[in-house]
Amino acid sequence: MSLFLFCTNTLVVMLTMTALWLASVRLANASIVDPFWSVLFLAIATNTACRTGLGPKKLVVLGLVALWATRLFLHLFVRGLRKPEDPRYQAFRKRFGAERYWWVSFFQVFLLQGVLALIVSAPLQLATSATPSGSFGPFDLLGLVLFVVGFTVETVADAQLQRFRDDPKMRGRILDSGLWGRSRHPNYFGEAVLWWGFGCFAISEPFGLVALLAPALMTFLLLRVSGVTMLDAHLTQTRPGYAAYVAKTPAFVPRLGR
Repeated sequence: MSLFLFCTNTLVVMLTMTALWLASVRLANASIVDPFWSVLFLAIATNTACRTGLGPKKLVVLGLVALWATRLFLHLFVRGLRKPEDPRYQAFRKRFGAERYWWVSFFQVFLLQGVLALIVSAPLQLATSATPSGSFGPFDLLGLVLFVVGFTVETVADAQLQRFRDDPKMRGRILDSGLWGRSRHPNYFGEAVLWWGFGCFAISEPFGLVALLAPALMTFLLLRVSGVTMLDAHLTQTRPGYAAYVAKTPAFVPRLGR
């Protein structure tokens, strides 16, 4: 993984986020960044692989990234069509004022997420910059298994949640069945697991073990920053009965058995 290659990935990310920021200013909606988060990783992996030569292992990694990125993009994009700007961004817009937030959002939302994408994508950059003739090893097989498990859990959890939200009879209630009866945030758990799978694809490459800090960071973000902690605090205050749901349901790792 050369410095030049990292710089080209940085350029791809910055151009993409700048274009999204300009669109968000036009629409007065910073939420448009959320669906495109996964697209950044596909762009980074594709740019890296194409510049260093394709091979069987790289094609598998690219295929997995494309599968994850496309599903997550479509899920968030379609969901966002039905909603106004995310309450998080509305709160920031109110705090800074509309006359300032148009440029503050570039640094606070778009540039920050771009930098995070470059850091978290470290395993993908290493795996897709390897020699094209690289073969599969035990860690790669482990990565494939973890990806399949995480992707399946996340996809099923999102589908169950969407069906629940689409049912008018469930309005104001709490989803506590299916995977959501075993974990309060099974979609976040699935996302974390598949990222550890991506990390495994980089272990056999130089500095591969260091790259595992990336899925560790992603797991921390899902647990403590933009995921579990923030959402639990919000729902406990706004959704009757959520405190009882918290008391009986694990936060992250799904409970096995009955």
